[in-house]
Amino acid sequence: MSDGTAGAIKLVVSDVDGTLVDKRKQLAPSTLEAVARLTAAGVAFTIISARPRSGMMPIAETLAIDAPMGAFNGGTVFRRDGSILCQHRVDRDVVEQIMALAEGVAVDVWLFADDLWYASTDQGAHVGSERLASNQAPVITTDFTPLYDRADKITFVSDDAALLIDLAQRAAPLSSRATIMQSQAYYLDITAPAANKGDGITALADAMGVSLSAIAAIGDQANDVPMFARAGLSIAMGQGPAAVREQADLVTGGNDADGVAQAIDGMILAR
Repeated sequence: MSDGTAGAIKLVVSDVDGTLVDKRKQLAPSTLEAVARLTAAGVAFTIISARPRSGMMPIAETLAIDAPMGAFNGGTVFRRDGSILCQHRVDRDVVEQIMALAEGVAVDVWLFADDLWYASTDQGAHVGSERLASNQAPVITTDFTPLYDRADKITFVSDDAALLIDLAQRAAPLSSRATIMQSQAYYLDITAPAANKGDGITALADAMGVSLSAIAAIGDQANDVPMFARAGLSIAMGQGPAAVREQADLVTGGNDADGVAQAIDGMILAR
């Protein structure tokens, strides 16, 4: 949480899932209109997400985002034209240790490399949602080892919350060499140390020549809290966990209740 004393906002950085898009992974007309009002007022807009670049591009095209964006929680900073400004991958040794920890644990394994989604199965309650979020179908594999040198993100998937918490705790000794964070209650993500939304929003600020104090950040999950701590103004979505809402300066409506539009009009432009 910032001190809440940000002056004029020059850049809005928004999370995607649970924030910018609704539960159907779609952009509401109200959100499109609010972003248009924001840019017309001279305030830049961009996105940062746990998604791969492939899943962010349709949103970037719809909103005509020409500013740098952050995929994999900011681990990959890129532009809509496909150019990559920086890219941080998980060290092979860390990948090996993380995968060993998950061996025999009842989780589905997703590994993102080369902007492709590799998965241990194409079944499960969250596969359909990820097809939409990543804008691609999974490549099914039983052997992830050929990908260990170029892993952008590993995601362990389970609806057993306690199981994921236990796995995160067992992976904690690697926390100095990786970012270990839940992007949803059913996803445990492992990315490079710099692939977190705190460093990610800083990279976006540097790329655009904007001070962090002039940035408003909007998000809904634990992986958004690091950018809340650095942005001049932080806004949590109303449906997010209480622990996340408590870390934000302001709380807007839910992602199915025009929350981003409310934030833009009533909390950012109104300043």
